[in-house]
Amino acid sequence: MNSLLKLRKPLSSSLCTLSLHRFYSTPNYVFEEKKEATSFIHPTAVVHPNAVIGQGVGIGPFCTIGSSAKIGNGCQLHPSSHIFGNTELGNHCILMTGAVVGDDLPGNTVIGCNNIIGHHAVVGIKCQDMKYKLGDECFLEVGDNNEIREFTSIHRSSKSSDRTVGKNYEYKKIFIFVCHIVVRNMCTISKPFLLSPISMSDQVVGDNNLIMGSCHVAHDCKIGNNNIVANNTLLAGHVMVEDYVHTAGAIVVHQFCRIGSFSFIGGGSVVSQDVPKYMMVSGERAELRGLNLEGLRRRGFQVREIKSLRTAYRKIFMSSGTNSMGFDERLCEVEHDEDLGSVPAVCSMLQSIRDSFTENRRGICKFRQWSTS
Repeated sequence: MNSLLKLRKPLSSSLCTLSLHRFYSTPNYVFEEKKEATSFIHPTAVVHPNAVIGQGVGIGPFCTIGSSAKIGNGCQLHPSSHIFGNTELGNHCILMTGAVVGDDLPGNTVIGCNNIIGHHAVVGIKCQDMKYKLGDECFLEVGDNNEIREFTSIHRSSKSSDRTVGKNYEYKKIFIFVCHIVVRNMCTISKPFLLSPISMSDQVVGDNNLIMGSCHVAHDCKIGNNNIVANNTLLAGHVMVEDYVHTAGAIVVHQFCRIGSFSFIGGGSVVSQDVPKYMMVSGERAELRGLNLEGLRRRGFQVREIKSLRTAYRKIFMSSGTNSMGFDERLCEVEHDEDLGSVPAVCSMLQSIRDSFTENRRGICKFRQWSTS
């Protein structure tokens, strides 16, 4: 009992010296003066006794931390942000005011390191899918270094056997050693803990993505790395977004569609079929508009690669009126071309197109100059 009282005294005195004004006037409240990486919990925050809190964590006014939450080192929870259910938050994450992460459902929500969850964003809650049965396990996993902006919603999977996942990564474990299990503002137990292993093949969002305000990512979606998803982008269930994709604002993507790497979707588009790699689409029913040339240049594609991709695109989608070959024949012609067939980017584009016509896929967005054969 005496040892507990000794632990309470320095923490209680530090609480008295801090005011609400300091929380609201300085965005990086708490952290500027935590030279010894001690955690701080505002007196008005509600933290369950079983929650595990890392070193150097700051929890602002009126926050809520559930019983199964695990919060990594250096995280910042701004006023009125909340963590519910079986949720794991990696090191150095920031929850802005009003953000909600996790839900009291079977399964879990796992957030990687260095993520920013914007104002009033909702991440890892129950999906909006009628197939979901209450009591089924559902999952959401997010990688590292993502910025999820204000009012965005990202839902869990609809069932445990069909996880919401991203692209394949090496399996790795994240070890977070934490010093406090907190009961409100009293430190009652001190021990390290091991954050559950994260399989990098199971992520709804990969790494280094920017998801702008008011976007929606539905159940069982798969998002890769380094994507820019502009405001009001709506992804229906089971959509797959690969890497380095850029969407303009106010677009809608039909369920089960696939958006290929390095592609661009124009503003206001309705995408009801797959977008192959490297291509640009737009329109009320999105149509192919050519290659995403500017995006390819920005990502360091060589001049030879871009020229080869343009030549292949013309042969496939811009056949002359005298060319009576069907679509599949034009694909074969490009595949057997000695020069084009030796360019990895062209082979990747061709494979992306062919994959879209396999069983249970939706085909690719139409092109108005396609041959009628």
